[in-house]
Amino acid sequence: MSWLFLILGVVAEAMSHVALKETDGFTRPIPSALVLMGHIAAFMFLGQAMKDMPIGIVHALWAGLAIVTVTLLSTVIYRQHLDLTTWFGMAFVAVGVAMINLSQGHSHSA
Repeated sequence: MSWLFLILGVVAEAMSHVALKETDGFTRPIPSALVLMGHIAAFMFLGQAMKDMPIGIVHALWAGLAIVTVTLLSTVIYRQHLDLTTWFGMAFVAVGVAMINLSQGHSHSA
């Protein structure tokens, strides 16, 4: 169940960050409300994930997955062009997330 909460936290955070562009400096109320609700939801989900997973692992996975998700969403939604070096960097983040997840040096229990 912790993984579900972690993924929901990543999705909430990513959607919130993508919506941030639409706030126009928090001058537009609906996108601004979506950003705030997204961040609150993300932290609520992360708090639930941390009940059964180590804080450092949750944070590392959340940050890495959110970086990749926001980058992919902004590429699709805003058609932002990223160069090959950036995509290689994203691949390194994804590999790092996988290495953390596969590590035998941590336990997923409390």
